[in-house]
Amino acid sequence: MYPEIFYSNTFTLLAEAEVGKHFYWDIAGFLVHGQVLLVSWFVLLILLVFSILGTNNADRIPHGWQNFMESAVDFVADIAKNQLGESFYKEWIPFVGTLFFFIFGCNWAGAIIPWKLIHLPEGELAAPTNDINTTVALALLTSFSYFYAGLSKKGLGYFKRYVQPLPLLLPINILEDFTKPLSLSFRLFGNVLADELTVSVLTSLVPLVVPLPIMCLGIFAGSVQALIFSTLAAAYIAEALE
Repeated sequence: MYPEIFYSNTFTLLAEAEVGKHFYWDIAGFLVHGQVLLVSWFVLLILLVFSILGTNNADRIPHGWQNFMESAVDFVADIAKNQLGESFYKEWIPFVGTLFFFIFGCNWAGAIIPWKLIHLPEGELAAPTNDINTTVALALLTSFSYFYAGLSKKGLGYFKRYVQPLPLLLPINILEDFTKPLSLSFRLFGNVLADELTVSVLTSLVPLVVPLPIMCLGIFAGSVQALIFSTLAAAYIAEALE
């Protein structure tokens, strides 16, 4: 075979290769990953059920589900308070709390529920944070939020920070705003993907006992990733408000 034919066939095969298959939905002309939406809606439904159980028939002295939900809200309120301080944390609790609970629910749903038992025409169900589009969307929301926080407090004077303390730092300060969402999205995506791949490989090799400690470690790591993402989001907002 001539070298040019060999390389041509090789590049053709590489161009046709698909990394990961997805269950696509066509919504108003846009192709979306259906398996991500299905699990995301499931997580949102679970969070909604917990919220209803925790706020239904609320008493002055919390008990049962109300006590559990108030403890969870106090936890995310402490995250916002520790990063934003007494003056600003209350108005940002809904955003920081939504990030934490959604990522926490997605990571746990991917680690606990055996989604692979449900077969789809293409792709497979997994944690929504296992999809780079989900983590990038969450990171961009965080970026928009700290820009909004800075502009709402300082107006156009917020952009003075790009030339402080020296105008020579302008390229570095601009680059920092691009690296923040990149680091947020790839950190969350990489950790969740690595955990699911590890469990899948170990389950195929030793299907009985060995994967269980790794699954427990994945649950713990998923919780930590939710905490890290929401804490960094609150820290970026606090930086914009300084």
